[in-house]
Amino acid sequence: MEQKKRKRGSTTFLKVVIFLIGIAVLAVCIFVFPGVASRDAAAHPETAYLQFPFLVYAYVLCIPFYVVLYQAFKLITFIDKYKAFSELSVRSLRYIKHCAITISVLIIVGIIISVAIFYGSGEDITGIIMLALISIFASSVIATFAAVLQRLLQEAIDIKSENDLTV
Repeated sequence: MEQKKRKRGSTTFLKVVIFLIGIAVLAVCIFVFPGVASRDAAAHPETAYLQFPFLVYAYVLCIPFYVVLYQAFKLITFIDKYKAFSELSVRSLRYIKHCAITISVLIIVGIIISVAIFYGSGEDITGIIMLALISIFASSVIATFAAVLQRLLQEAIDIKSENDLTV
């Protein structure tokens, strides 16, 4: 009984962390992004027209991020319900993998567009590109980890179903 409480406590902690991450990113989307876009538009009137495409891009980038958070929450719920070794868990890991890849691709597209826009303007965008490359690396690690877990979990489910058939 003690172990079940401890397990529920750790999964509850993970659920709270996922929820807090979602709230923090939502706060950034609502309060930080519009301010950054308007300050940049005021500082660089020649590129003020990019304010709204930047906001659209940032919000579109948040969609797969929230899908990942939701799928991670579902995965932890499956663990709580002792359904970790199920097709539902494999499906959640597959969504996490695809969304992490989508985030990486969207960031690469953003880098390409940024370089094309600011090429020859004398603007220093190396900091932005470095943050984007770090984000791509993080998304790639998450996609790889999800793919490995997905494959291992699928193999475990296959072995379990083979053993159930032979018994």
